[in-house]
Amino acid sequence: MSHRRIPKRKAILAGAGAVGIAAAAILLPHANASQSESDSEARSAPRTMSAASAADLVSKLGEKLGEAYGGAYYDAEKQQVVVNVVGNNNNVIVEVKKAGAVARSVENSAGELKSAASTLAEKATIPGTAWSVDPKTNQIFVTADRTVSGERWDRIESAVKSLGSGMARIQKSSGEFKPFVEGGDAIFGGGARCSLGFNVTTQDGSPGFLTAGHCGVAAEQWSEEPDGEPIGTVQEATFPGDGDFALVTYDDPATQAASTVDLGNGQTVSITEAADAAVGQEVFRMGSTTGLKDGAVTGLDATVNYPEGTVTGLIQTDVCAEPGDSGGSLFTQDGSAIGLTSGGSGDCTAGGETFFQPVTTALAAVGAQIGDGGAGDGGAEDNGGAGDGGAEDDGGAANGGAEDNGGAANGGATEDPGAQENGGAAADGGAAGDGGATADPGVQDNGGAAGDGGAADDGGGAHDGLGQSG
Repeated sequence: MSHRRIPKRKAILAGAGAVGIAAAAILLPHANASQSESDSEARSAPRTMSAASAADLVSKLGEKLGEAYGGAYYDAEKQQVVVNVVGNNNNVIVEVKKAGAVARSVENSAGELKSAASTLAEKATIPGTAWSVDPKTNQIFVTADRTVSGERWDRIESAVKSLGSGMARIQKSSGEFKPFVEGGDAIFGGGARCSLGFNVTTQDGSPGFLTAGHCGVAAEQWSEEPDGEPIGTVQEATFPGDGDFALVTYDDPATQAASTVDLGNGQTVSITEAADAAVGQEVFRMGSTTGLKDGAVTGLDATVNYPEGTVTGLIQTDVCAEPGDSGGSLFTQDGSAIGLTSGGSGDCTAGGETFFQPVTTALAAVGAQIGDGGAGDGGAEDNGGAGDGGAEDDGGAANGGAEDNGGAANGGATEDPGAQENGGAAADGGAAGDGGATADPGVQDNGGAAGDGGAADDGGGAHDGLGQSG
């Protein structure tokens, strides 16, 4: 595949019927209260809004409510924000209603939940465990994979109990937490196979792309074919630690990297901005190992204890993934870049959990923005700054930046949904994500052993951007 070309066939995803998107709830734009209502009723009635607008509202309310704030989530069915409130301070409840959200009484404040997570980090940083804040239950949700048993299980169970009643709950996963190296409309490096996430413009205006950090630390240069000529060089990589992301710049500065995610069968979705995730939000993941899958965000600020080390600040979802999906794109139906596939447990048959690096955080850390900055296919928008987390409805692209291109450097699965002949569990091998909803086109035949980089038979369209899993 030529990494300079932009696929000729661009069937832009416009409705719920394209390649598995039909399974997703369509998020409607913010709708104002009826003009027939009184001003006071309109101000206090819950408003409908998009998930991206919800994330922006939640960040502002969290600061205003202080110790009374107990977290929030997005009710996708009603398209409303539900805000957890601790105590019976009427002024706080009024503030929530004025903002157009639904106030819900809970026991645990966001500060107490954060403190509980810190206690778990001190007492239970055990490979094979993970935890995140679940605002729907107002608890810390702790998961232990199949490798956690005996003394280690007793330790994590004891740590959860020490937090007190109603603060955390624990469940056992049948899978094993691992980074998903290998697969996707692939990029290859150092014997590993990963996926490209989203195309970006770097601080100096050069074209580049984001992928998983565990891919970035595995090899310095990446190509589109096993043992092929390098197309990109890693500039920054974080893993383990405060995230799982890497910035790779294209070796050819004239590379045209489209801001799209390739859904296979000639269909793409344009990526126009980066946005923060909201619990309850409907999201989609693309990877050539398993194709297009959908599901929902189930937790934020997740900590995952991989065998290679602890990674913090991730998004937890019920979208499934498998080895070869690492680095791939997590996005919304309306074209917002949300995350980069990190790892998880299970697979798309049995289910499990999958974790993603937030795109807004990665962009802010590397100083990049979504798109090509005007070089490739349409130029940068004026909404600028990466990682600003802006709301959808007000035009504040979460990371702003150039619109029209973003996708992946070697793009995702193009004409075919990227079925790799062998795929396989690359550097780490483990079973992937979780059994999220399968909304999509071709589940790939891979799953075999990795290091060989799998035959890239899908010819996936170059930099049109499907998140590659790595």
